[in-house]
Amino acid sequence: MANVVVIGTQWGDEGKGKVVDLLTAHASRVVRFQGGNNAGHTLVVDGEKSIFHLIPSGILYPDKRCLIGNGVVVDPEVLLVEIIGLRKRGITVTPKRLGLSERAHLILPYHKAIDIAREKAKGKSKIGTTGRGIGPCYEDKVARVGIRTVDLTEPHVLKEKINANLEEKNFYLTNFLGAEPLEYQRIAERYLEIADQLSPFIVDVSLELDEAMERNENILFEGAQGTHLDVDHGTYPFVTSSNPVAANASIGTGIGPSRLDSIVGIVKAYTTRVGSGPFVSELTDETGHYLQKRGQEFGSTTGRPRRCGWLDMVVLRYSARINGITHLAITKLDVLTGLDSICLCTAYEHEGKMLENVPAKLSALNRCRPFYEEMDGWKEDISGAQLLEELPKNAQAYVKRIEGFVGAPVSIVSVGPGREQTILCANPFESG
Repeated sequence: MANVVVIGTQWGDEGKGKVVDLLTAHASRVVRFQGGNNAGHTLVVDGEKSIFHLIPSGILYPDKRCLIGNGVVVDPEVLLVEIIGLRKRGITVTPKRLGLSERAHLILPYHKAIDIAREKAKGKSKIGTTGRGIGPCYEDKVARVGIRTVDLTEPHVLKEKINANLEEKNFYLTNFLGAEPLEYQRIAERYLEIADQLSPFIVDVSLELDEAMERNENILFEGAQGTHLDVDHGTYPFVTSSNPVAANASIGTGIGPSRLDSIVGIVKAYTTRVGSGPFVSELTDETGHYLQKRGQEFGSTTGRPRRCGWLDMVVLRYSARINGITHLAITKLDVLTGLDSICLCTAYEHEGKMLENVPAKLSALNRCRPFYEEMDGWKEDISGAQLLEELPKNAQAYVKRIEGFVGAPVSIVSVGPGREQTILCANPFESG
C-alpha cells in the first residue's frame, strides 16, 4: 500500500491532470483535497481533450472510485454540469463511482455575486479572482456560517441557513458594494432540487479512506492550483483562498499526515502565471509569446492567457522545501524544443544583493530581478521519447540540472499532451 500526493510547485497550470491520470492506473481511489471550480485539470486521452473542474480526472478510468474531500468548496451547479457532461460522453458517473464529502462546503449564488462585485470595486487593484465565489465561500467556512453538503439532507436546516445568510449578504451587496440583492425563494427552491440530485453521492470520505487503507489499497491525492498560490505560503495577497500544499491533503480529506508516503511535485519546464501578482522570470518579449503560443497557455477555467517566463528555480526549490517533495514530474518539456538557448532563473538580485529564497515582503519581491543560468537548447522532436536516454543530450542536461538544483529525483517527464507521451522513470507508488 502507498498513498501519493500530487501538488503543483508553481502558480498552478503545471499539468497535474495528466500526471494524476497517469498515476490513477496504480490507485484504487483518487481524492481531491482543496480548491473549487476556480481550477481546471486538462488532459488528452486517445486524442480527446477533457477538462475537469471538480471531479478528479481519475473518473476516466472505469474501475476507479473518485472522491471530493472536505477541503474542497463545491459549486453544486458546476458539479451537476460535469456529471451530465461526462454521462453524455458515455462515462459512468454514479454514487458507486463518485463520492462527495458530507463535510465539504457549498458555494451559493451570493458567494459568486460578492466575488464579482468586489473585483469590480477594486478596479486596478484587483487580485485576478475567477469570480467563482471560492474566496467568499471559504470566508463563510472560517466564520462558521457556511453551508455544508450534509445540510442538503435536511431541507429545513438548509432553508434556515440560506435565509439567515442571505439577509446579511444582501445588506453587504447593496449597501457596500452597490450590487443588486438576491432573492431567497429562488435560491431555496433551486438548492432543494439540487439536494435531491446530489444527496446519493454524499459520503464520509475520511472513513472511506481509512477503511481503504486498512485493506492496503493505493490512494492518490489530487491538489489544485500551485504552492505559490497557497494562502499561507504563496505570493500573498495574490493567492487563492485555500492551501494547495501537500500537508493539506491530510486536513482536506480527514486522514493522518503519517499516512502520506510520497509527494509528487509537478513542475512545468518553464513558468506560467494567470492573473495579477509578482512574476520575477516573466518574459514579455518574442520568447514569451513563443512559449504562450506553442504551449497553448490559456486558462482551462477562464480561457485567460497565461503570462510566461523561464523556469524559476528559486520558486521551485521553495516548493520542494514547503511540501517535502519526494518526486518531481516535469511537464511540457516538448514546448522548449526549437529554442537555441534556454535560461534558468537560479537566484534573484535585489538592491545589489543575491537572494536564493523567495522574500515574503511583496514590495521586495516586486523589485527582484532574475539571475539567469543559460543552457543550450535542442531542435530534435522529443514527442515520441519513452526513455530519458532517448532525449537529446541538451534536453537530458536540462532535466538533470533541475533535479540537481532542487535535490529531488525526476520520476516523470511529459513530452507531449497525450497520455502515452510520458517518460516514467520511477513509480511514486513503488518508491516512496
